[in-house]
Amino acid sequence: MKKEIHPRINEVTMTCVCGNSIKTSSTSKDMRIDICSACHPFYTGTQKFVDTAGRIEKFQRRYAKTNKK
Repeated sequence: MKKEIHPRINEVTMTCVCGNSIKTSSTSKDMRIDICSACHPFYTGTQKFVDTAGRIEKFQRRYAKTNKK
């Protein structure tokens, strides 16, 4: 193998927006991620809606009208 052509592997702390931190190895320095296994709905079994424009309520009202017919 040729020397000094491969990227350096560093021990990295990945930090999620929920506050969870995971130690792993990567070629980058530090990582900030949006979602991790501690806050992802598939792993936690809970469902969270992030809705600032009221689109979910608008959809539910529209769906309720068509469901009654």
